[in-house]
Amino acid sequence: MDWGALQAILGGVNKHSTSIGKIWLTVLFIFRIMILVVAAERVWGDEQQDFVCNTLQPGCRNVCYDHFFPISHIRLWALQLIFVSTPALLVAMHVAYRRHEKKRRFRNGEKIDIEELKNEKIHIRGPLWWTYTSSIFFRIIFEAIFMYAFYHMYDGYQMPRLMKCNAWPCPNTVDCFVSRPTEKTTFTIFMLAVSGICMMLNLAELCYLVIKVCVRERRKSTALK
Repeated sequence: MDWGALQAILGGVNKHSTSIGKIWLTVLFIFRIMILVVAAERVWGDEQQDFVCNTLQPGCRNVCYDHFFPISHIRLWALQLIFVSTPALLVAMHVAYRRHEKKRRFRNGEKIDIEELKNEKIHIRGPLWWTYTSSIFFRIIFEAIFMYAFYHMYDGYQMPRLMKCNAWPCPNTVDCFVSRPTEKTTFTIFMLAVSGICMMLNLAELCYLVIKVCVRERRKSTALK
């Protein structure tokens, strides 16, 4: 997957984010995408090849591996990052739409500085506030769903050293061994911990936006009095 293209798209969203949103994006790229690309793929690169079962029965090892690992950790993490990043694209689309509307007014004769429009930071207010808060809400939901999926699919977050399998075509219950289980457990816990930190940052940003709009509305009501 071309993570550089994703970074370029989200980089545009980062320009219009809050300070907490900028921290979230930094954590996402440094501690999730970079770790996934640089280190995690090498740790899991030999997972199927080095999954050893104490039998020579044809097909047994493949069936047991598919039973214990229905989806590769790497592919599930990549899918998680795509789902978590996608809501931010809604913000980018909303900002692009607002700029398109301003350019349309410029073509209709209204005086607008095009250079200033390109560098303008759009404040999170009105409809954009709803788009931005909705994107944060969906990020939190997706993070929670994938954390539960990891726990449910792999019976916890710890990689076992020994797995007993009796699926067909295995002749009986056979012992299967995972390559480098301790290292894989460490990476799994690290990635899930960073996912939890991202959830906390999203919750903090959501609370910040809600409090900010409440304070703004209170000031407006006080000024009217």
